[in-house]
Amino acid sequence: MNYQKKLEEIIESIEGRKSLLLHACCAPCSSYVLEYLTKYFDITILYYNPNITPYEEYQKRISELKRLLNEMPLSSKVSVIDGKYDPNEFYGISSGLEDLPEGGERCFKCYRLRMEEAAEYASQNGFDYFTTTLSISPHKNAEKINEIGAQLENEYKVRYLYADFKKKDGYKRSIQLSHQHNLYRQNYCGCVFSKRSAHIKFSDN
Repeated sequence: MNYQKKLEEIIESIEGRKSLLLHACCAPCSSYVLEYLTKYFDITILYYNPNITPYEEYQKRISELKRLLNEMPLSSKVSVIDGKYDPNEFYGISSGLEDLPEGGERCFKCYRLRMEEAAEYASQNGFDYFTTTLSISPHKNAEKINEIGAQLENEYKVRYLYADFKKKDGYKRSIQLSHQHNLYRQNYCGCVFSKRSAHIKFSDN
């Protein structure tokens, strides 16, 4: 499925502005998504990422996200909800999958952990839609992300906004915006396993 085309079709079908709960992982990934979607939605960001380690890294990323919101000219005001930080939630879903390579089943469970928190919050608080910034990364599986989103839409009875934000030069634009706002760009996804993989990769180079 062409998820970018599906996103455009949803936007075209909407009458008036709708509310969107956007799960966000960091400022760089959020930059283009916010530039794009604030034209059409009233957005609230949920920063829920118990996978990120250490806690100082978690704090640094949300601090950069809030700084971006204060600096970046957007089509509408965006607020941020600080999600709870409990790494045990991530380690619980990762149990037995610690040695899998990046991009596999452990990552898929991590997508769902974070997206489910967004779906539940959106459902309980009357949002029209929910989605995530995760698909902007070329290292993330957009098909799996949208598959999970569709499942959560049925489970929580709140509409999921299909997307593949890396398309139409979305990822390229996020890099431009990151440079423009001098954003901190981490060299690993967030969890201890991705940090280990990044360390091995850079050590080999």
